[in-house]
Amino acid sequence: MKKFIEIQVDERNRTYLKKTKATAQRNVSATFKKFMATAQRRVPATFLIFLLLSTSATAFGNWASFRGNPQLTGVADSQLPENPQLLWTFQVGDMIESTATVVDGTVYVGALNGTLYALDAQTGEKKWTYQVEGAIKASPSIHNGVAYFGDGDGIFHAVDINTQETKWQFTTEGEIISSANVIGDRVLFGSYDGFLYCLNRENGELVWKLETEGYVHGTPGVWKHIANDSGKINNFAIVTGCDSYLRVINIDDGTQTQQVNLGAYVGASPAISENRVYCGTYGTEILGVALDTGDIVWRYRHPKRRFPFFASAALTEDSVIIGGRDKMVHALSQATGEPLWTYTAKSRIESSAVIVGKRAFFGTTRGVFIALDITTGESVWEFATGSSIVASPSVSDGRIYIGTEDGILYCFGST
Repeated sequence: MKKFIEIQVDERNRTYLKKTKATAQRNVSATFKKFMATAQRRVPATFLIFLLLSTSATAFGNWASFRGNPQLTGVADSQLPENPQLLWTFQVGDMIESTATVVDGTVYVGALNGTLYALDAQTGEKKWTYQVEGAIKASPSIHNGVAYFGDGDGIFHAVDINTQETKWQFTTEGEIISSANVIGDRVLFGSYDGFLYCLNRENGELVWKLETEGYVHGTPGVWKHIANDSGKINNFAIVTGCDSYLRVINIDDGTQTQQVNLGAYVGASPAISENRVYCGTYGTEILGVALDTGDIVWRYRHPKRRFPFFASAALTEDSVIIGGRDKMVHALSQATGEPLWTYTAKSRIESSAVIVGKRAFFGTTRGVFIALDITTGESVWEFATGSSIVASPSVSDGRIYIGTEDGILYCFGST
């Protein structure tokens, strides 16, 4: 693996399709084999037809927010070639710590110099920039022609992407690293002043704010809960915060309906599937929590390596995949939290994985962009950037994008 680190800018177009990897620490247990066997179930032909039509309609979907959807699952609806090739790079003016978003052929990415860049997704050429005073660590969220993002000075911005003019601004009392989540006519985000904010996305007026007991670092997720008695869909914001609590908040009026003590503070965003949420903590655990009851259904902690989790989880149909500061990627059963496999990356992982088909893509602080087979945990593709990666990937239109701390945005796809 050392040879990957030695490759610098002059050889950035080299990628590696890996069929085997000696350093992959794979613990594919009997539990995993049983798990996979039970996952093989018959699907009605009518559903397959529906699935095919749905896939055709969304095969080249946008990546409009930090984790790709309001539930923050990190799952792409676009496919990638087996061996993605470097198509272009773009140098910004400072470090990239946030995830790029991609909407209708334009890539949006913020940098620590306070610049929001809009790039042509096909060529990587700059279309326009928008300058703010504070550093941009939050990923922009694009909705109906507006980019929503916060900055290091605590100002939340709404920018018209067609005119590049300020639509409105809202000022908080702390740094904003939390990316925005848009639901209906409202936009949600957290601030280091300890509040979760809900604003009217058209005019920026405060709808409500909820005070927590610590920084709100992660992005709030959206849980769509169907009431058993009426069948009504209720929308709730899910926040995992630095006060060690998971909070469930009614988006309509800002009332808190659940509060779950996670036992340690959380920098990651929640990943939501049906009535469960999954996250890693600074207490070296990964948790599965039932949102309808507030119960912690399972806890996972590696038996030997006890390090915090900063990256957010990605969800396949049946598993939770998350990287940690223990230099490992962990795949767990969503149902039980039992380990399916682990992969050792030789450096910390703060980049949240993205699921593309049967692969999970993520970056490492050693500067290697990696794809793992989600069934086995084996490395199947790698690219060495030469700079630390803490940003997460984004996927759209058959291409994958990731930024590095030396300020380079990479685009991979089919040549």
